[in-house]
Amino acid sequence: MSSSPQQTPASSPAPRIAFIGGGNMASAIIGGLLRSGHEAARLAVVEPYAPQRDKLRQDFPGVAVVAQADSSLGEADLVVWAVKPQMFGEAAAPVQGSDTSLHLSVMAGIRSEAISQATGSARVVRAMPNTPALIGQGIAGLFASAAVSAADRQLVEAVLAPTGRSLWVAAEADLDAVTALSGSGPAYFFYMVEAMMAAGVEMGLPAGQARELALATCGGAAALGMQSQETPTVLRERVTSKGGTTYAAITSMDTDGVGAAIQRAVRAAQRRAVELGDEFGGAAASGTGKH
Repeated sequence: MSSSPQQTPASSPAPRIAFIGGGNMASAIIGGLLRSGHEAARLAVVEPYAPQRDKLRQDFPGVAVVAQADSSLGEADLVVWAVKPQMFGEAAAPVQGSDTSLHLSVMAGIRSEAISQATGSARVVRAMPNTPALIGQGIAGLFASAAVSAADRQLVEAVLAPTGRSLWVAAEADLDAVTALSGSGPAYFFYMVEAMMAAGVEMGLPAGQARELALATCGGAAALGMQSQETPTVLRERVTSKGGTTYAAITSMDTDGVGAAIQRAVRAAQRRAVELGDEFGGAAASGTGKH
């Protein structure tokens, strides 16, 4: 008895994703999705600023770009919140009500409870990405509310994958530390590069060469650290011969308290992240955020 050929099931359609806010981070995610083959027709962006809407339409043909959100967002499989924290209350007002969509927030400070209260959905994932996501080299800390399923987590990971790496934290409060360490971290890096470049110019190098040397050195050191099994302390010590040039630089930084100053700076960023959550998280939940 011959068996009839089996039907190959049709592949599931790409998820429908709506972005609230069309700035740099939303654009990084949209661009990554399109490069990975996501259908433009299944993406939509709400962007109230007309010049940015024009830019989005130019950069991402086929993606729906509108000025204001409405209740049709409930049809999306995933809603990505990418507005400034102080604008969340206003942006969420048109979609308040009963909503069961999965919501992904890349907003600093707005806590998952506030997002749930504003949207009506208990399925909320908070992400804290960083600007290297613009070139696919970012890293995002993720926190999921209790109602988020394993399939929801996989969807979020897939959406963010083109922008870089991601990791899940166990407690929402940990996102404040992620914000301070990696969310704000690129600014610390460029602050260091600025100082190295200035020193290079002061020592007589052309500005272009100082820039290239500083960036290539920092980028190479970061790549070495990522690939090595050794700790950063060991890697530093291998470059620091007692009495040598690196030893002189490290001794100078230790004398100036640079290490302690960096730790204080990161903790200051963490405290500000907590303050933003207290300020905008509570305000957004009631729809009365400061503008």
